[in-house]
Amino acid sequence: MTNVEILDSTLRDGSQGEGISYSVQDKIHIVQALDELGVKYIEAGNPGSNPKDMEFFQKAKELKLKNSRIVAFGSTRRKDVSCAEDVNLQSLLSAETQDVVIFGKTWDFQATEILHASLEENLEMIEDTCAYLMSRGRNVIFDAEHFFTGYKANPEYALKSLEAAVKGGAGVLSLCETKGGCLPNEVYEITKAAVEKFGKACVVGIHTHNDSGLAVANSIMAVHAGATHVQGVLLGFGERTGNANLSTIIADLQLKADCICVPEENLKLLTPICKRVAEITNIPLDTGMPYVGQNAFTHKAGMHIDAVLKNPFAYEHIEPEKVGNERVFLMSEVAGRSMIIEKIQKFDSTITKSSPIVTDIIKQVKELEHHGYQFEGADGSFELLVRKAIGKYQPFFKLHYYKTSDEYPLIEDGLYSYAQLKIDVEGTIRIAAGEGNGPVNALDSALRSALKKFYPSVEQIHLTDYKVRVLDGKDATAAKVRVLIESSDGTESWSTIGVSCDVVEASWLALVDSFEYKLIKDIERKYQKLI
Repeated sequence: MTNVEILDSTLRDGSQGEGISYSVQDKIHIVQALDELGVKYIEAGNPGSNPKDMEFFQKAKELKLKNSRIVAFGSTRRKDVSCAEDVNLQSLLSAETQDVVIFGKTWDFQATEILHASLEENLEMIEDTCAYLMSRGRNVIFDAEHFFTGYKANPEYALKSLEAAVKGGAGVLSLCETKGGCLPNEVYEITKAAVEKFGKACVVGIHTHNDSGLAVANSIMAVHAGATHVQGVLLGFGERTGNANLSTIIADLQLKADCICVPEENLKLLTPICKRVAEITNIPLDTGMPYVGQNAFTHKAGMHIDAVLKNPFAYEHIEPEKVGNERVFLMSEVAGRSMIIEKIQKFDSTITKSSPIVTDIIKQVKELEHHGYQFEGADGSFELLVRKAIGKYQPFFKLHYYKTSDEYPLIEDGLYSYAQLKIDVEGTIRIAAGEGNGPVNALDSALRSALKKFYPSVEQIHLTDYKVRVLDGKDATAAKVRVLIESSDGTESWSTIGVSCDVVEASWLALVDSFEYKLIKDIERKYQKLI
């Protein structure tokens, strides 16, 4: 087994992605998640770049981490300035991390045209900086910026830049494929050359970008060439088209390449940790992401489902449980009877293919699909449908009425819709109102207000996605619409659906299913604890 060090740069390189901004508390939560997963290094930002990063490093000193080491990031000293006088290097030291990442130019073009330094001056900047930080008790990881481009342009100088870092005392040389334009065979050959020259003196690593869609492949090829340190971002986001996706790399290397990236027992945490990081980042986790995406082990075609039910090896490259994910069978017009049986048996193991209830459920599904429902993306609503059919459902409330209204022009910024509803909860009548930035938002607010006294956990529910699709455009504004709502309580996500000629009614149907799904799951979890 080969040990491969993982450096996660979600909080530094990942934060350069469009629309991503972390608070200090967000950063602390992500550090705790990555530590739980077991990555070796967490590159948490540049303390010299902004006050927020400096505040984070001060607070991070109080964290008690079990597996990970926090790393501060910075650049080599500026031209014509000593290390002791370089403000950014002093900020780097003030972070008081045991390990630091320093990036420097390894492409001759970058040295002369961007830094306006001579080639010799650039080498001195690299060596001086590494030596200075080593003398201050830091372990230095040298990020060889533009190394692959530089090597193709001037291999002798690119290798000299690595040599300068080694002379300065760097313990890790991370070869950066900064522009993301190399092919896997190029990365393999160039990494191999660096490993052959420096592999005995220090650890050689890889840092790739995804501009050609090859960041994961290039990282793995570098490991095959001898790299034992991999940098990236857990979910792959970042500047331009993103960074190497560590969730994929860790699973690929650990399950298929005889490598250890995180403690063996922690690999099953990969999917839940990815969900948690996506939640903190306030982005949806890509459903098609390998290993950890919602659809990574999802099956829809009837023949595929039938085969997987007999033996998952027929269509799955690993067992989903190994990475903390789960197998999903989609309910759709192409799904077979076997899939419906599998779903029903989650609630009643006595039901078989010949049970009359199976025919009834299939009939209901096909009828609903004829009216515009589509259950393949609405797992929550389909589960409720099955529960109702087999008698394992009890409504949490009964609606008497709801009504919504809108104001225009706006009386108050952001609030222009109002909702009122009346419901019956176990014989108790509740009337509640809500306001919001649309009728659905207002209804959501009113329903929470009415239910929270009886079911406090509804406060945990928040809508993460809301989609409306017009089913028959020729009817214009009278067309039937399908509303799909994705919800989360911070640990689990589920989707529900509603269909109507009235977009508010369709939304209400999906919203009610979302709340009821959550409440049913809460009851089941409490029951499981009791037994």
